[in-house]
Amino acid sequence: MTHSPVGPGNHETGPRQAPPTGRRRRPLRWIAGGVVVLAVAAAGVSYALYSQLDGNIKGVDLDQSLGDDRPAKLPTSGQNVLVLGSDSRAGANATTGTGHVAGARSDTALVIHIPEGRQKAVAVSIPRDTLVTRPECAKADGTKLPSANRVMFNSVYSAAGPACVVKTVEKMSGVRLDHFVEIDFAGFQGLVDAIGGVPVTVDRDIHDSSSGLDLAAGTHRLNGTQALQFVRTRHGIGDGSDLGRIGMQQKFLMALLAEIKRQDLMGSPTKAYAVADDLTTALTTDSGLASLTKLAEFSRSMNGVDTSTMETIMLPVRYDTQDPNRVVAAEPQAKQLWAALRTDGTIPDSAKKSPARGGATP
Repeated sequence: MTHSPVGPGNHETGPRQAPPTGRRRRPLRWIAGGVVVLAVAAAGVSYALYSQLDGNIKGVDLDQSLGDDRPAKLPTSGQNVLVLGSDSRAGANATTGTGHVAGARSDTALVIHIPEGRQKAVAVSIPRDTLVTRPECAKADGTKLPSANRVMFNSVYSAAGPACVVKTVEKMSGVRLDHFVEIDFAGFQGLVDAIGGVPVTVDRDIHDSSSGLDLAAGTHRLNGTQALQFVRTRHGIGDGSDLGRIGMQQKFLMALLAEIKRQDLMGSPTKAYAVADDLTTALTTDSGLASLTKLAEFSRSMNGVDTSTMETIMLPVRYDTQDPNRVVAAEPQAKQLWAALRTDGTIPDSAKKSPARGGATP
């Protein structure tokens, strides 16, 4: 059985995190667009219901938020998409976990690069504890947030929202992001419950008082609440580093995708609509994707991507010399990686290796 996760993780200050080296994995794929399109088609929804689903999706105008001070677009037809998993413990998310976190943060960040030809893609994961330079950003109320050095990457979202995360990634990488997709925890929980839970297998007992997860070794069908605990867990597995949580998230996402594929959504319009409703409610995208029609068009444009060859790479990082619980981009590996994405080029093997290593998956 394959397993894996979507969402973000906890925000506690933990022991030294250790990102993995790059290796081939089954892809995150275009779960947002693909599942929504499948669900809407299966439900045979009326115009009124279609409009409701369409209105669920929140959009952010990146051009207005970021202006013209951005990297140049790829000289080819390649695309770069930032996928965020956000964790707000306010509102609907207040009951989705046991952690004590102020505001919202984005703990999962993937830069998905789709090269020209749309046949092979790569996902670059940015560790949440990476120290970065946050550029000046506009906050939601219109006030300016000054630039700052050595801030944790996952704090940028809570400081100024998703557009500032996009700007930060563009500044640190020189890569122009064509789109962004954000999925929040509350909708993620509803999605899992809408499909009747997701089966996962763990090789050893997991007891994490921070996330609330308590599982014996074996196979379990997790409900929405347990799924959130699962993707937030890190203290109950491995060495307690963020790598363990990343492994949990990858395990759960693969299990979620496998379960959606296994279920006959086309034969259950009611369930299909519930899935689409929960997923669209959880989505925030750039204005270029903020409708069912636009998501469908983008999803169709990705049909040529060979999922068996999609690669997941951790941004090469090293432990910070001032704080061993934080990491910084490792050079020259990081520069080599971003340069390959900027030019639609081949990523050298040296750019797939990170000096910071360790940890274990469940």
